[in-house]
Amino acid sequence: MLQLNVWLVYGMLTVTVKEQKFLYVPHGSWFLWFFLVNLSNPYMVQASIFRVGVLGPWSCDSMFAKAMPGVAAKLAVQRINRDQALSLGITFDYVILEEDCQTSIALKDFMGYYTRASAFLGPINPGYCEAASLLARNWNKALLSWSCVNYELESSSRHPTFSRTIPSPIWVLKTVAHHFHWANIAIVASADYMWVDTSYKVADALRSYGFPVRTLLSTSSDPASIRSSLATIRKMKELRMVILCMHSVLIGGKTQKLLLETALDMHLTDGSVVFVPYDTLLYSLPYKEVTHPALHNNSKLRLAYDAVLTITMDSEENSFYKAYQDAVRSKEVPANIKPHEVSPLFGTIYTSIIFMANALQNVRESASWLSGANLARHTGNMVFQGFSQRIRTNGSGVSLLDYVVLDTDGHSWELHPTHSVDIHANVVRYLGRPVHFPGGVQPKADSRCWFTPGGPLCTRGVDPLVLFEVFMSALLLIFFITSLGYCTRRRLNQIRMVRGPNKILLTLDNVTFINPSLSNKKVSPDDGKGETERCLSEKDSRMNSPVSTSNNAEPSYENSNVAIFEMRDIRHENLNPFLGFFHDRGIFAIVTEFCSRGSLEDLLRNADVKLDWMFKSSLLLDLIKGMKYLHHRGVCHGRLKSRNCVVDGRFVLKVTDYGYNEVLHTQKFPYTGPKAEDLLWTAPEHLRTPHPGQFGTYEGDVYSFSIIVQEVVLRGPPFFMLHMPAEEIIQKIKKPPPLCRPVVSPDYAPMECIQLIKQCWNEQPDRRPAFDEIFEQFRNINKGKKTNIIDSMLRMLEQYSSNLEELIRERTEELEIEKQKTEKLLTQMLPPSVAEALKVGGTVEPEYFDNVTLYFSDIVGFTTISANSEPIEVVDLLNDLYTLFDAIIGNHDVYKVETIGDAYMVASGVPVPNGDRHAAEITNMALDILSAIGTFKMRHMPDVPVRIRIGLHTGPCVAGVVGLTMPRYCLFGNTVNIASRMESTGMRE
Repeated sequence: MLQLNVWLVYGMLTVTVKEQKFLYVPHGSWFLWFFLVNLSNPYMVQASIFRVGVLGPWSCDSMFAKAMPGVAAKLAVQRINRDQALSLGITFDYVILEEDCQTSIALKDFMGYYTRASAFLGPINPGYCEAASLLARNWNKALLSWSCVNYELESSSRHPTFSRTIPSPIWVLKTVAHHFHWANIAIVASADYMWVDTSYKVADALRSYGFPVRTLLSTSSDPASIRSSLATIRKMKELRMVILCMHSVLIGGKTQKLLLETALDMHLTDGSVVFVPYDTLLYSLPYKEVTHPALHNNSKLRLAYDAVLTITMDSEENSFYKAYQDAVRSKEVPANIKPHEVSPLFGTIYTSIIFMANALQNVRESASWLSGANLARHTGNMVFQGFSQRIRTNGSGVSLLDYVVLDTDGHSWELHPTHSVDIHANVVRYLGRPVHFPGGVQPKADSRCWFTPGGPLCTRGVDPLVLFEVFMSALLLIFFITSLGYCTRRRLNQIRMVRGPNKILLTLDNVTFINPSLSNKKVSPDDGKGETERCLSEKDSRMNSPVSTSNNAEPSYENSNVAIFEMRDIRHENLNPFLGFFHDRGIFAIVTEFCSRGSLEDLLRNADVKLDWMFKSSLLLDLIKGMKYLHHRGVCHGRLKSRNCVVDGRFVLKVTDYGYNEVLHTQKFPYTGPKAEDLLWTAPEHLRTPHPGQFGTYEGDVYSFSIIVQEVVLRGPPFFMLHMPAEEIIQKIKKPPPLCRPVVSPDYAPMECIQLIKQCWNEQPDRRPAFDEIFEQFRNINKGKKTNIIDSMLRMLEQYSSNLEELIRERTEELEIEKQKTEKLLTQMLPPSVAEALKVGGTVEPEYFDNVTLYFSDIVGFTTISANSEPIEVVDLLNDLYTLFDAIIGNHDVYKVETIGDAYMVASGVPVPNGDRHAAEITNMALDILSAIGTFKMRHMPDVPVRIRIGLHTGPCVAGVVGLTMPRYCLFGNTVNIASRMESTGMRE
């Protein structure tokens, strides 16, 4: 956002852009003036006006409202604009800005005041002074304050737009405390947010000067709360000074009045501690020939106030009340408000605005940019009249105000000056009247070391020789305790190794060999599987889990306790935990958890296990996570290979055999060179050492990882595609060029994975990526897809479930088709009604029919034809003939009952009655059969004509199903017999 401030000064047009730099343009350039004004944001342009935002809790705190900030600001602005000595050439203005009593809300409100003022006076709450200063720096607007005590604000480089209009109250307190040698300080604050935050900032600032501020207490106007706070103070025997962060009782502060009266009742005003009001440091409290009603009308408070030292700005001859009356007489302020009704903070507000105007004059005279930083920087070497005193600043912009220490005698209501405080000289001067302390004795002085600049650690007055003796005694005690602790720890570690549920040294009493035939064999450190594999179960373990072992030699534990317990403490999902050592019957073996799937090498060699890329990448990611954790713990594996990676029942890969090189080294056994086959995973730089495989490095582990990736991707041993013996491969790796590395085809893994493998087996160790980088690259290979084994299995199950659903649907459709075929066949064998009854397991009752027509026919001369034909030819004849008949009866309302030999039986009107149509249906069918038989030819005797006899009869009959196995629908009655005889005695056709 562009900000333009346009000033008309002595016939010259002065324009301020963003950082408000003075630019001088001829007065006649009105077009440019009009152009710049119209370019700017309407409410961001302030023609010839400099507006000061007076910030404070004017609405939420009635005591601050008594300062009448509007009246004070108006009075100051009027005098500035009339003052010929301030030849600013601009109109000075003000705006009253509200500051909430709650710090967080006050800061939020301040952020919205950016456009409302050219500079800010405040805030009063030190709780957000630093944040407000940083905002003002960002806005490039000056922030001048009389109450900000944050020691962080002393840095002009970090807070270039901040300046104080009065000396820091902390400097005054520090000077007074130094004079009286009071170092032990407590702070009691009113429960209001603003005063609580003030107490914290005051404590921080005092601590920055080395004061031991012991206690911070907040109290409300509730008597119980005040008594609780004072009870805490009474317990502090070394306390000297109590700073009261609340409104002074002399201007109407009720909390301070109740606190002092309660302190009198609790005998805390006996002179052992002195109470110092904080807020009187921020203004000039009238004390010359002034009667304060709070003391005048309350004898108890007068007695309690004897334990109070009031420190305030000295107003020389002209007190605040006199200066205010002068303003009333000149009609510059309302006459209806009496001076004692106005808070002396009125004068501080007035003086601070005059302070800013003089700083602005210094900026103008130096022809500098008008920026917040320059305004704060040009506060030095100023002399002007404040409200009730003359103000001077040194070259650094520090106000050279004098402060005065006021005291009472416990009986009079008048305040008497006893000392003056010169901040510039950092001294307290005696004014001829001593401080009247209750009981005649002032609080005890603290050790001078608290007040020695750059001095040694404060001993609180203790003799250095005594301190040295105490120090040496403490040193000897620490040495004794450390030695005792070391011996005890060592003994406890030895006990832990052989006793308890978590013991490390295991014997035959603790484990059971599942394969006893191997119990008497010793194995070498590099033997991993085959005959060297053991399976054990721990009897004493709470897990009671089976484990596998790797053998070493005769053990020695004295020098390896640390390494052993470090290994025992390593726990990670992808690390096979170390459980202990088996040492019995001449066997020394390292015991770890048993993993039912065996090693990664076993899994890769098992052809029955199908591994897709997601399955492989899940195993590799487990390996990466395990090695990443090991390296973060500062452990190098040194023996990483596929046989040292085991897979549990959940297909989670776990790294094992880690840290064993260090343990074996502590045993001081002679080095035994491993076989060439066991060195195929070893990095080239280790192969070139005298004892390859004895120690490892982080880079060597990365190289071993790349060889394992080759095994997983290709499901083959290391370098198997080279078809060379292991000894020759090792020699080629040790003595390049050319480089000897496995060959991995892109057909087996993503190209990104192959590139990662090549990075990991780089000949230069420092060019190999760390496992943190490998982890990030490997996650990107699968493009965000999960590579967890369980997820892979679930995905396979989901796919199988989908395929199974499709298969079930197909099988269901096939079953439905077969069912329809079966039902169709059944209805062809039996009447539909009978078939339905039989399907549901019901019985078929015999049924009587009043009138049906039956048809019988057979082949004339069938016996002769059969004698002259083969059996298969007879079957073909009957099949062809009855197929013809079946086709004909499909066109009539008839039911085929059965065929017996060459006989063919048909009925109509049964099993479904059809009225009187049964005779016509049978007759028409018979005529169709006679017509068709005339053209029928036997395949094996085409020249021999086929003739049939037909018998028909109409009458009643009974129909029913006979039998359970191969049931038949049969007709019974005389009608059947007559129809049969009609056929047998009929003439052939």
